[in-house]
Amino acid sequence: MTTHGDPATRSGAPAVATRTGPPHVAEEPSATTGDDSLPSALSGLREAIGAARYPLALPSAGAARQTAAALTDQLDDYLLPRLARLDAPLLVVVGGSTGAGKSTLVNSLVKARVSAAGVLRPTTRSPVLVCNPSDAAWFRQGDLLPGLTRTTEPSEDSRTLQLVTAPALPAGLAFLDAPDIDSVVDANRALATQLLAAADLWLFVTTAARYADAVPWELLRSARARGAVIAMVLDRVPAEATDEIAAHLGEMLAEQGLGQAPLFVLPETWVDGQGLLPEAVTASLADWFARLAADADARTAVVRQTLDGALAALHPAVEELADAADEQIATADALDERVRAAYRGAERTAEQGLQDGRLLRGEVLARWQEFVGTGELFRTLEARIGRLRDRVVAAVTGRPAPATELRNAIESQLVTLLRGVASEAAESAYTGWKAHPAGAELLDPALAHPSDDLPERAERMVRDWQRGVLELVRVEGGDKRFVARTAAYAVNATGLAVMIAVFASTAFIPTGLEVATGAGTTVAAQAVLQAIFGDQAVRTLAAKARTDLLSRVRTLLDAEADRFLSRSAEARPAVEVGDGLRRAAGRVELARHRSGLSADGDTPPAVDEEGSR
Repeated sequence: MTTHGDPATRSGAPAVATRTGPPHVAEEPSATTGDDSLPSALSGLREAIGAARYPLALPSAGAARQTAAALTDQLDDYLLPRLARLDAPLLVVVGGSTGAGKSTLVNSLVKARVSAAGVLRPTTRSPVLVCNPSDAAWFRQGDLLPGLTRTTEPSEDSRTLQLVTAPALPAGLAFLDAPDIDSVVDANRALATQLLAAADLWLFVTTAARYADAVPWELLRSARARGAVIAMVLDRVPAEATDEIAAHLGEMLAEQGLGQAPLFVLPETWVDGQGLLPEAVTASLADWFARLAADADARTAVVRQTLDGALAALHPAVEELADAADEQIATADALDERVRAAYRGAERTAEQGLQDGRLLRGEVLARWQEFVGTGELFRTLEARIGRLRDRVVAAVTGRPAPATELRNAIESQLVTLLRGVASEAAESAYTGWKAHPAGAELLDPALAHPSDDLPERAERMVRDWQRGVLELVRVEGGDKRFVARTAAYAVNATGLAVMIAVFASTAFIPTGLEVATGAGTTVAAQAVLQAIFGDQAVRTLAAKARTDLLSRVRTLLDAEADRFLSRSAEARPAVEVGDGLRRAAGRVELARHRSGLSADGDTPPAVDEEGSR
């Protein structure tokens, strides 16, 4: 530690900074108890915050996770335990920048070397809490800052809290020497912020050389927003610059709405052999704390002011969490819609493929012509279909080998169609997600293509559909005596004709393209079916077979879409998360005003019975 000098007060400081007594806040009645109590409302908020997740890669997600963690820490570390014991010792967290002299100041105030001080940085590697021996039990039991392991020995672990007793420190008051707020160690910075959020009173230490640094002011603004009680120490001030620097700092505090914060100016001086500042240097600050420790009402008032300020700050912070949760859900919905749109397009393409005659070309056409004979024969049969029905049926059903080949050709064409539309949908859905940062985080390269087992599942689906068509013919055929008389051959042949008919137009009226493409075979199939079942029955069978096929196609493509949708579902927060957070925050705000902690006496905002504002 370097030089220090005589204490001084700043020039032109606000009245509260020069008062001789401790800060005072009008005391209010005790917090209520029961189902609508403040502790109960805070526990509900704690649960709601814990249930919220922000997994999708959005700009708001990182900030929301940090805010949620900070609020959870504050609820666990300070708000819930402090509400349970408003009469517990006042905790003063001593914070500040690297090398500001925090540890030396704490040691000097308690008149013992309880916290390590030196030139190495960071000096305070784990927090040190010093209190009067009579108050040790309260801090030892771990209700306050429960996430820190208690120890009585110095530690290098930032997650430990070293407890030290000092008889010179008045009962009812405790100092916690926190790590540097601008430490080079990330864990130390995070812990410093966490500890300051658990303070009843912030004692902020800065120096003449660093009082304008950005990091301290960021935390001071945070403290102001939360209504925390703050006292400032301006350390190592050259005697010739005391008035000028103190006045400038006072102006800066006033500009930030912190003009009422007491300011103690400690000039440059030497430390003694114990590393302590001369008592004359710290006398004004020690005096101020002594009066605060001796006045239980004043201590309680400080606790209530800081507690109420922290509670009041919960609502806007939780509203931000709720908005971030809503954005997660909206983004998940948008990603899902990109996938569904891609696979709806695949369904439409498949349906169009059943209507535009493309499946009547190539292999299916060749096998169908082999199965039923030449186009010339069918033109002859068409003219005499009523009289020659039985002979036609015999010709149609008497060639099992061509029937098998036709069925295989239909299966192959359908599977090819389905593989094509599934491939296009996968590529479209993949591209849609890749264009969105949140979607890109969920992608796997395999999603850019259909499932490896899609061909096998498509083949199985088509075979199941074909069996379904045969069952449809067997059960719903117009002439049940005919089906019984001609047995399996008639059902098989008629079923194949129905399948061919499905590949024609929806209304089962062949278009010119279909006739040209199929060389008249669609017309022939229609004639055969009409002769066997009647015109209306033909239309009904074809429509039902088509509907069944499209339903199976939809199921197949839905399973493909689920490869994407299952990923977004895992990342999707529950729909009610945002509203749940708002209701929980509303209950806390209502309970805060009912509790009597608030000193402003304002009428609380209108709150509905669910707690929403």
